[in-house]
Amino acid sequence: MKQHPIESWHNLLEANDPSGLDSLLADDAVFISPVVHTPQRGKALTKGYLSAAFEVLFNASFRYVREIVGDSDAMLEFETEVDGILVNGVDIISWNEHGEITEFKVMVRPLKAITVIHERMGAMLAAARGGSDA
Repeated sequence: MKQHPIESWHNLLEANDPSGLDSLLADDAVFISPVVHTPQRGKALTKGYLSAAFEVLFNASFRYVREIVGDSDAMLEFETEVDGILVNGVDIISWNEHGEITEFKVMVRPLKAITVIHERMGAMLAAARGGSDA
């Protein structure tokens, strides 16, 4: 039996290993960012954004403080600190019948947290693309 998608997600975070996203994301996965208006469609783009999050958000202070898990979706509230700013957010994750993540939506507060995340993730994504902005 395949591992539950949320358990797989937690294992990736614990191992700090974004390479596991290849098997966890559906080919048609969608990433919905708190700072980018247009949903990012496809496994490659979703993996790119989540890989950047591994670098920016998933540090020693990162922790999930509440989880609500249903049959095909979950809401995971998190707290972390980035550049001295407390970040409070929610990951809303949906998956298909194969246990592959089909949608990953991130909501963040307060405004200064969104600003620092936008700056840091924008720089990481630009570097990954060879210099173009996120």
